[in-house]
Amino acid sequence: MKFVDEATIRVQAGNGGPCCLSFRREKYVERGGPDGGDGGRGGSVYLVADTSLNTLADFRVARKFKAEGGEGGSGRNKTGRSGEDLEVLVPIGTTVHDVDTREIICDLTEAGQRQKVAEGGRGGLGNTRFKSSVNRAPRKITQGTEGEARHLALELKVLADVGLLGMPNAGKSTLITAMSHAKPRIADYPFTTLYPNLGVVRVGRLQSFVMADVPGLIEGASEGAGLGIQFLKHLQRTGLLLHVVDIAPLDPHVEPAREVAAIAGELAKFSVELATKPRWLVINKTDLLSEEDRVVAKEMLLHELGWDGPVFEVSAATGEGTEALGHAVMQELERMSERNSDEKI
Repeated sequence: MKFVDEATIRVQAGNGGPCCLSFRREKYVERGGPDGGDGGRGGSVYLVADTSLNTLADFRVARKFKAEGGEGGSGRNKTGRSGEDLEVLVPIGTTVHDVDTREIICDLTEAGQRQKVAEGGRGGLGNTRFKSSVNRAPRKITQGTEGEARHLALELKVLADVGLLGMPNAGKSTLITAMSHAKPRIADYPFTTLYPNLGVVRVGRLQSFVMADVPGLIEGASEGAGLGIQFLKHLQRTGLLLHVVDIAPLDPHVEPAREVAAIAGELAKFSVELATKPRWLVINKTDLLSEEDRVVAKEMLLHELGWDGPVFEVSAATGEGTEALGHAVMQELERMSERNSDEKI
């Protein structure tokens, strides 16, 4: 299975245009001398971060990108036209690697950020360039150089303020639908979400944050089980993690506390940074339990986990508790932003 958050492409810059070996041939002009023009420069290839894209799906079809070559020079010292640069639009948050050297070329994190990834070839030099006091009729020229070609790996890490994580069918897709205008695919079987979904959660008139619904994780995800580690990468740039847990699983053998602990373990295996990121517990599907059963299930879950962090109870299906969760997240993100600003001073 191929995921749209990773893609490989080939880029080819334009070749430099050929030069011209020419001498003036004009009536009444004796010994006209050289007049061969230079070749045009080949176009370069740039990657540009664009706000209108949020996946790498387009690169599953279009994989080769070639810039225009330079035109040849001509007599009368005419330089060939340079090739047009080629701009390839990619989503914000795209990291670019050179497949052959494995070096990281760039990390496009801001709208409009532009990075040259393949240099256009230089145009050839016409014989006029080599005219001197001792060589009035040079026949020396240089050919245009080939444009740079590279094999690039694109990796998209979702740029979101908040990331949802949890086991398949925990209700993450329903929660992001309830809190934003995102419309992810929802069904009652595991791995409904195959690609990360982004939703903008508006809190009041002038406040909002971006939430990412990441495909469900299972035990062994850090080693490639289930949908693999690709989607753990999407959580790295989020400021806050909301760990969604199904408090009323249909399968009586499923233990919510064990599922929470299993995913926490996968985060730690993947990276220390991800494991230490702020994480809140969101108890979902409370509408399926009576008030008394809800209290008992919550106390049992927190006791088994030894949880001492923030806890929220919601019903993504009915919307109960989602507004309070949104306001709390917004306040926390503002506090985090203030702390980061103070650290930079």
